Order: sequence, then structure tokens, then C-alpha cells
Amino acid sequence: MSLLGNFSSSSKSRVYLSMTPGVGLEMIQLDLGSSSVSNYALRELAYNEMQKDIVDYDNFKNAVSDMYAELGIDPRTEVVINMPLVLFGQMQLGLLLPNDAVTGAIQSEIEQTYIFRRVEPIVSWFDAPSSGSSVGKETRTVMYAAIQESVVDKLRTALSELGSVLVGVENSLSSTFRALDYMGLTQDQMQPNMTWNLLTVNATGYTIASMSGKNIIEYYEEPLPIKSYEGDEIYDAIAESVKITLTSYPANYLYVVSDTDQVSAELLVSKLNTTCTVDFLENNSFKKQDSLIPTSLNIIPSYASKISLQAIGCALASVSDFPLSFNFITSKEVVVDSCKIPIGEHEIVVTKASAIKFASIVAGILVLLVAIITFLMLPNAVKTQQAKRDEITKKVEALADELKNYDDVSTSSVFDLKREVENGVKANRSKLMNYIAAGDSIPQNVWLTYFMTQGNGLVDIKGEATDVNSIYVFFKNMRDSLIGTKLKLQKLEMDSTSVEAAVAGAGSDYRFEITNMTDEQLTELNNPKPEGEEGEEGSGENGSQGVPTQAPPTSGLMGSEPVQP
Repeated sequence: MSLLGNFSSSSKSRVYLSMTPGVGLEMIQLDLGSSSVSNYALRELAYNEMQKDIVDYDNFKNAVSDMYAELGIDPRTEVVINMPLVLFGQMQLGLLLPNDAVTGAIQSEIEQTYIFRRVEPIVSWFDAPSSGSSVGKETRTVMYAAIQESVVDKLRTALSELGSVLVGVENSLSSTFRALDYMGLTQDQMQPNMTWNLLTVNATGYTIASMSGKNIIEYYEEPLPIKSYEGDEIYDAIAESVKITLTSYPANYLYVVSDTDQVSAELLVSKLNTTCTVDFLENNSFKKQDSLIPTSLNIIPSYASKISLQAIGCALASVSDFPLSFNFITSKEVVVDSCKIPIGEHEIVVTKASAIKFASIVAGILVLLVAIITFLMLPNAVKTQQAKRDEITKKVEALADELKNYDDVSTSSVFDLKREVENGVKANRSKLMNYIAAGDSIPQNVWLTYFMTQGNGLVDIKGEATDVNSIYVFFKNMRDSLIGTKLKLQKLEMDSTSVEAAVAGAGSDYRFEITNMTDEQLTELNNPKPEGEEGEEGSGENGSQGVPTQAPPTSGLMGSEPVQP
């Protein structure tokens, strides 16, 4: 009982804020048991979209104070706040680069943007999920996000003046994905290995997040002067721009979210000409339902209709396992003096002293148990290990006798695998890397019918697949593996025999060609000049079109002839 006396009970709860442009400053708390909003308040607050900052922090502090009073929340609480996304991107870096060097490389990159030329950034990053085998790869992809250090400092100062502690800063991209996942709105899209795109329209343009299940693969942002258009002009402008952009991100699904009252997601979807499955969500005044999520009876309907995806996602920050997450509050910035354990409606607060005392008792009990077990089991363990040692000794002696038979073997006649491999790699490293990349990258439903690679980096791959998605995955994997080769999807067509099968209701096959060669180079490759004419328009290994002259055919991976099944 004396130990439990060191624990104290507290009803202090964590609150979540969301700075949502077009809505204002939202304060929210969720009841996870009923999957509903238990507390919600809203205040108007100006946000500068160009500077990515709250216009007046005195107004911010007053708004938070008013909402505390409205909801009956003790200001001495922990606060997590969602802020609009400032910067998001990805980088290819060396596989063995230490973490501090990764942060430095990202900071050097983002300092070129207009916002971080004037202010210091806080950077958070994580390793992107691998799209294929890591064998043979020398780089890794990192996803990163950044926010102004001055913004975090001003948020912390304003909240501390109210008695609150800032413990987390989220961004709108992560919060949106958490909310979509929690509410099951993108359940079909977030299946493993399912390719889909999230198109988000806001007051300054639109963004596209290319996804594979729950993992983000690429991110694209396109600024548009939304407010300068009148009537349906904005829909035509966005649809035309999105049509061009989506050609670079083929996928099975497209999910459209509008965060601005100037654009209806439903009307925008009707303007988009795409063959993939399309769904949408109005995160604005166009929403037809009273609220995106169930609410308690004490929340007035006019407030409930304002609840945003970002506010919901922010309130899930401490419980959601969605893989897209960033931390802009470092361990040095938050000093934790206690740990809270929720029990019913109360929380048990474990102090540092009580935790040390409790750990000492547990450690003493464990030491005693280990001593008893050791005393009882040690004799048998010694006998077992001695028997194993005797058996190993016999095997060593037998192997030693066998090795004596090879003492007279000349070392010059022994095949040195390592030396031969090194010679092969040195002779044509580029070809070997291309073969490795193809072997690591090929999905189950893709097979190659033609593979050509040259020492100067030129690659031409032809094959077939049972579906377009597998071709896209293979193409993405090859492009990520062979950085700098500028691979492109040269050809994608349905097999002529498969067309008849598709008409008859059977499955269909697709042919594709992936290369980094120009049309002239491909023509010359497929129609080589007669012997003796290769060097008339060029010199060395390349002619005028940059295609290597054909050496006498040799067999094996290092040969000059393409590999064909």
C-alpha cells in the first residue's frame, strides 16, 4: 500500500487544436470508445497562406482561452496542434549516411525554398518503405517535412502563458490520412499494394499524394490562383491541369478531397476524365451530411458541420498507427516529469521517485527468481553442455584429418570464385547492375521477352504482364534501382491475341517496352548496319546516334547479344 501511495490521481486530459484555413481554430476531443466527438469549439482566426503562419498570436492565445472556458477545460493541460503543411518532399541519399548527416542534407535542400531562406526550419523525416528488394541498392529514400522554428516557438510561448504545455505539432497531410483511415473512407484504397492517388484541393492550388496502400510513394504540389477564377472556370482549369499531372501517377483509384469553399469535390469529379475508380469527400461547406463523424448531444449542429478532417486526424495523433507521421517537438523541448496511466475516468500519475522505487522492487524479485532457477537447473545444464562440447570436439578432429588430404594441392590450380567475380564486375559493372536491378524489381505477374543492356548504360527491356498495375510497379522499381538512367515507359499495349480473348470474356495480356534510348537509337538497334559500316558516322564505341557497335556475339550475362527467353 505504501507503494501505491506514491501514485496520484489526475483527471487532466489532452486537448487537440487545428489551425484550419477557411474554418478557423478548432479545439476537439474524441471519445474513442464510441468513435465520436465529445468536445468541440471553434473560433475565427486569420492564417497567412503565403507566409504559412498565423497572422496574430495574441488572437490565437485569446481564442484558446475562450475555448477552454467554453468547454470547461483546465488550461493546465497538454496540447497537440495541427498546422497546415508547409513543406513535404523526398530525397535519395546514401544507404550508410548517418542520421545527423541525413538531417543536414535535408536542411541544405529546403533552404533553397522561399520560406526557409528567411527563417530556420525544424525538420522531421523517416525512411520510405522499400518498393522492392534492397539487395544491390546503395541508396535509400527518405520522406521529410519541415515547419518554421519561429512558428513552433510562438505557439509554445502563447500556450505556456495560459498554463498549457505544447507536446506535439502535426501537419495537415498526416492528419488527413489518419482521419480517412480511422473513418474507413478509403478502406478499399488502403489495401496492401493497392495503387491510388489522393487529390486535395485547397485555397492555393492542389496536391497529389501517390500511394501504395498506406504508404506514400510520391508527392506533387501544383499552385493555382483559385481565387482569381470566376464560376466554372476554376473547375476547367483544375481538371485540365490534373489530367496532365495524373499521367505521371497511374493508379487503380483516385480520391478527391476539397478543403476550400470555392471548389466542390463532387462537381470537380464530374469534370475529370479518368478511367480509374473515383470517389470524393467534401471537407468544406458543400458537405451534405451534418458532420463527418458522430458527435455528442452537447455539440450544436452548426458547430458539428464545421468539424474538419484535419481536426479529427489531429485528435487521433496519439492512437493512430498510420505510417505517415512526423515529430516537430524534440526530446529536448519537452521535459516529462511524470507518466500518466489511464484508469477509467481518472489517470494514475507515476512520478520519477515512485517509478525508481517500483523498478527496484521488481528488479529484486527478478534477481531472486533467476538465482533460484539457476540453482535448480545448473547441474543438468552443465552436463548437457559438456556432452555437446565432446561431440563438437570429435567433429573437429574428423575435419582436421580430412583437411590433411588437401595439403599437397597447388593453390594455383584452385578456382578463386571471388577473383573471378571481381574480374567479371570490373569488366562490365553497368551490365551486371542492370541485370541485378531487373531480377530484384520484377513482380510475379510480369515476364520478360527481351533484355538488352550495354556498358554505356543503355537499356532496352520488352515483356508482357497480365495487368497494367504490375507493369507500373516493375517500371517504378527499375527507375528507383537504376538512378540516373532516365528510364521511360516507351510502349504499353494489349497483346493482339489478348484483344480477342478480352472480347470473348477471358483474361488479357499487355506488352510493354522500358528503355532509356531515343527512337533513333532503337531504330538502329533493331536494324543494325552491315558489318564494316558501324563506325562511318562516329568513332570509338558509339555511332552518331549513341548506339554501341555490335561486337561478335558471345554467350552469358556479359555477352553483347540481348537475352531472350
